[in-house]
Amino acid sequence: MQESERSKLEEVVRGIIEGRIKLHEADKILGNANAGALARRLALEKMLGVSLSSIGSTILDFEELVGRNIENPIGAVQIPVGIVGPLRVRGDYANGDYYVPMATTEGALVASVNRGAKAITLSGGARAKVLRDGMARAPVFWTPGIEEAARFVEWVREHMDEVRREAESTTRHGKLLEVQPFITGNLVWLRFVYETGDAMGMNMATIATDKAAEWILANYPGTVRLIALSGNMCTDKKPALLNMLFGRGKTVVAEAVIKRDVALKVLKARPEEIDFVNRVKNLLGTARAGSFSLNAHFANIIAAIFIATGQDVAQVVESSMGYTWTEVRNGDLYISVTLPSLEVGTVGGGTRLPTQREALALMGVAGGGDPPGSNARKFAEIVAATVLAGELNLLAALAANELARAHKLLGRGEARKEKNTANSKPTN
Repeated sequence: MQESERSKLEEVVRGIIEGRIKLHEADKILGNANAGALARRLALEKMLGVSLSSIGSTILDFEELVGRNIENPIGAVQIPVGIVGPLRVRGDYANGDYYVPMATTEGALVASVNRGAKAITLSGGARAKVLRDGMARAPVFWTPGIEEAARFVEWVREHMDEVRREAESTTRHGKLLEVQPFITGNLVWLRFVYETGDAMGMNMATIATDKAAEWILANYPGTVRLIALSGNMCTDKKPALLNMLFGRGKTVVAEAVIKRDVALKVLKARPEEIDFVNRVKNLLGTARAGSFSLNAHFANIIAAIFIATGQDVAQVVESSMGYTWTEVRNGDLYISVTLPSLEVGTVGGGTRLPTQREALALMGVAGGGDPPGSNARKFAEIVAATVLAGELNLLAALAANELARAHKLLGRGEARKEKNTANSKPTN
């Protein structure tokens, strides 16, 4: 850094500390987002008496990210990334053995999913299928009363060609699949559902719906006004029965038949025991608790994959809702997971960051697919199969009463202590 640049940086740092310069102004004054990040970080260190050198150690170029992925950056946070695999997936889009990156700080999680992946692969792999694919945005409209509300819904139905034309004029890859109306009193929600290619598609759906809503308001002959572009019937980043029934993002199922000898050798539990734990824990236990997401720990696996691959982490809320089902078939174990609302993409958002893009490339799903949408659906099938592996292993660990021991060994570092103790013993 030249002397003039250093002097300017120091002046901005002083300005932030003294309150003369706002945090977001540093980039513009210094003419560079990376320099702005450095100024904010140095100012915070002096103001708060802390060291942020680890946060400052990053490969990210904020010139590329500010205005797209972040505001007021000061650096980056690193999370360990482990690998699961090989996991054999037999899907309509994913077909082969995959290595799946998971970013987590929870000890035992990667090892747990990896053991489930081993059992699935030795049993022939997981069958995965995307049943539905549609991102939703649901504006809410006010009308004077129920008669007007009903007329409004019918008018929108009659003018779907025009509504579709307006919505699709905002995007190259987005296609308006349907509009699902919901009436409560004098209020009308129109749930717009889009095919969004390889993007997760929430922003695409929002922009397209905004354009469609403008046209509706300008052309509807009755009395109506838009209350909010998002009326919470979408439903985004909140648990909702609507998403469980209608789906949002990808509705995907993964299943496998675990051979009895594999269950006994790898999972250390009989199929009958695993099935019983699933029925008592995931079905009855969840029902007794009043939840409508009947699974053991979908969120663990989905959150770790989302962080590693640059997905919208807040959407773990709805993406991790779903069902685990088991049956004993001729002594073997059938197991499936159903994820009604898995919201993933391979372009846009955080997928453009360098480490996240590499994580997607590990699975052969980075960037846009040919045809459009194929990479995102392939990714969804891999995610579902990985969730299946995690559910299988946790149920088996509970059946064999291994859960506490696994967390003690891997979550508290006991395995490392045992290894160090063994290495310190004298040899003959």
